[in-house]
Amino acid sequence: MALRTVGGIDALIALQGIEDPVERRRRVVKNGRRALDALDELKLGLLAGTLDQSTMLRLKSVAADLHDMSGDDRLDQVLAEIDLRVAVELAKAGMS
Repeated sequence: MALRTVGGIDALIALQGIEDPVERRRRVVKNGRRALDALDELKLGLLAGTLDQSTMLRLKSVAADLHDMSGDDRLDQVLAEIDLRVAVELAKAGMS
């Protein structure tokens, strides 16, 4: 019976918990976009007078993902600004 190998360096790196910098950046950008989408949803709800609790809960959920660092100082600064805006909106809603 032949032993099956774990297939490739990517699998070994994943097993070690080392994240590829490109993949980390991609994940952090995705989280930032999700936060911006949630802020847009909040804005539209406020303008239309249809803001509901689910929008605020979504905003709170994406806020937790904004604390990861990408390794790129400029990107991390933009994410910190997005995080601040999310925190302000949550505080205004009493959901800090």
